[in-house]
Amino acid sequence: MSRVRDMVLNEKGEAKVDLEFRKEGRRAVVSGWVEADLELECQCCLEPLDWPVRSKVHLGIVSTIDEGNLLPEPLEPLLLDETGMIDPADIVADELVLAIPPIPQHPQCALPKTETDAESRENPFAVLAQLKNSRQ
Repeated sequence: MSRVRDMVLNEKGEAKVDLEFRKEGRRAVVSGWVEADLELECQCCLEPLDWPVRSKVHLGIVSTIDEGNLLPEPLEPLLLDETGMIDPADIVADELVLAIPPIPQHPQCALPKTETDAESRENPFAVLAQLKNSRQ
């Protein structure tokens, strides 16, 4: 799982996985869950950040993007490669990568929300509106 290894501080660990491959009507489906406790690097303080992952898996196996677009709402597409084989480790890696936030940070490291410059500036036309109202 090289994609996950590049995103975590400690590559030693384990993931618990329960995947079921079955048919729902004419559609092949993978469902189950993935659990892992990842150690990420906080992007504010650069200290370790424990990140528990508990992800449900519900995938519809498709061979083209057009088939994926036709899947019913609860299913996410799992596009087969040219060999037509599915590596369960790739499914686990995908779920773990999707669970990692784009900017991992501790709650106490998050910057406080402030007004943006656009919100704090006064509307330049407010003065004109006041002039117009005062002359009427």
